[in-house]
Amino acid sequence: MVKHVSTYGAKAVDKARAKTPGKTEGMPGPTHNPATNLMVADVAIRAGSYIARRAVEKGLLRGRYGKETAREIVRNKTLGQTLVSFGLAKLATRNLPGALIVGGGALAKTLYDRRRSRSAQRREGDRELIEQAHRDD
Repeated sequence: MVKHVSTYGAKAVDKARAKTPGKTEGMPGPTHNPATNLMVADVAIRAGSYIARRAVEKGLLRGRYGKETAREIVRNKTLGQTLVSFGLAKLATRNLPGALIVGGGALAKTLYDRRRSRSAQRREGDRELIEQAHRDD
């Protein structure tokens, strides 16, 4: 899936290069160096993605735990939690087998949780998140 998208993108870039000369006048970006412009764009996109992700995480938690506790839960995520999330997302977006593995694991976890009682699930999730919120750095 991703390979198809990258192939499509590469073809579009080749077409654009064929239609435009190698002049740098009017090139979008803060500098005339395309590598610098690409790096600046990448940083801006990643920063925006990071901010949006944190906002969504806080929004999901805010309704149940309140604004301050939600902020503390998100702030006190461990490096391990962050790396696992990043690794799973990277695996899922690289290729179809990775997406199937991650999706299958999420489905298995969902089915496992659904077999347990709702109150036990809530207690366990609440306990873990409240401990995370009150963890000292």
